[in-house]
Amino acid sequence: METVEKKSAVETYIEQRKSSDSEPICAYVYDLELLKEHATSIKESLPSFCRFYYAVKANPARELLQTLEPIVDGFEVASIGEIGKVSNVSGKPMLFGGPGKKDSEIENAMDHNVEYFNVESFHELNRMNYIAKQNEVTLPVLLRVNLSENVSESNIRMSGVPSQFGVDERDVQDLIKKAMELQNIDVRGFHYHAMSNNLDAHAHVRFVEMCIEKSLAWRDEYELNNPIIDIGGGVGINYWNPDQPFDWETLATGLSQCETAYKDENLTLFLEIGRYVTAECGSYVAEVLDVKTNHSEHYAVIRGGSHHLRFPAAWKISQPFSIYPIDEWRYPFERPEITDTKVTVAGELCTPNDVLVRKEYVNRLRAGDVLVFEYAGAYGWTISHHDFLSHPHPEHVYI
Repeated sequence: METVEKKSAVETYIEQRKSSDSEPICAYVYDLELLKEHATSIKESLPSFCRFYYAVKANPARELLQTLEPIVDGFEVASIGEIGKVSNVSGKPMLFGGPGKKDSEIENAMDHNVEYFNVESFHELNRMNYIAKQNEVTLPVLLRVNLSENVSESNIRMSGVPSQFGVDERDVQDLIKKAMELQNIDVRGFHYHAMSNNLDAHAHVRFVEMCIEKSLAWRDEYELNNPIIDIGGGVGINYWNPDQPFDWETLATGLSQCETAYKDENLTLFLEIGRYVTAECGSYVAEVLDVKTNHSEHYAVIRGGSHHLRFPAAWKISQPFSIYPIDEWRYPFERPEITDTKVTVAGELCTPNDVLVRKEYVNRLRAGDVLVFEYAGAYGWTISHHDFLSHPHPEHVYI
């Protein structure tokens, strides 16, 4: 990749660190103004029948939650831990999902600002009703559907394939009947989170249309109230070719067309967006410790690695990156470097799986230069195995 000028948040951090500390750079750097602008543009693009929830699992950092709080309509959470983190910064409503809710989590969630509970199975429905009855409350629920057909070519599919998520569409009618029999359950709609990192906006629009049609059919058959339709998230980041991002405008236009087409149905559409909201605002910044050639292939070893940023190793991809050149060299001997060739970027762990970049072209790369890994603001630090080999953690910088 070409050496390019970085955004000011990263530049500011690198310049300050190199002028004040000789330890190799290793940090997550977040541009909160960029996050604010991006989230605001998402919110403003949505038609009025949509509600914009942030999927906290993408990045639960307090500083990010505080930045998003004035913009989003609420938060999608998947544990009592996430509920606590949201409660510390916001009084806005939460949606509580996840395939393995514990009894204590369900009960504790009732004491927080959880607006709706996702039902993932018949057994969970029975447990929710039992707990709600003990607490003398009625739980508003969304029934999670595992659709019978695949809906996209996304990287991870949670619908149209066997999975631990939701109820098989063929069994949903029985689930509706069961829920309607329970005194402490109020069926408010359906949840369809079906994909992760989808890059096809047209497929996403078709998916929304399908969810609406199925929800309306079940509403009419079982005389339900006008349903909430939670389409989940799954809007992707193009890590392979960042110059061809997900076409958000196509999705926003499609949602507006759906609002017009179903204007007499009084529908509410929920979106739970995580990765697409926060990925671009965060960079993982790591200094090159060594550059070497091994069996005719070139390697750069960085301070850091997959124990900080697990995503590229887990998905076997190259994380998009750029090079921030550092001209100073403090040693009295030669500086290792490579030019006009492909490099594999590895971390400091004692495993060959600790790879963040796989054979990508660079004009020039030297020990002491700094690599800036882009789109690290989602599924970065909290999804990684921090303490393997007990290396120091990176800094976390919010600018």
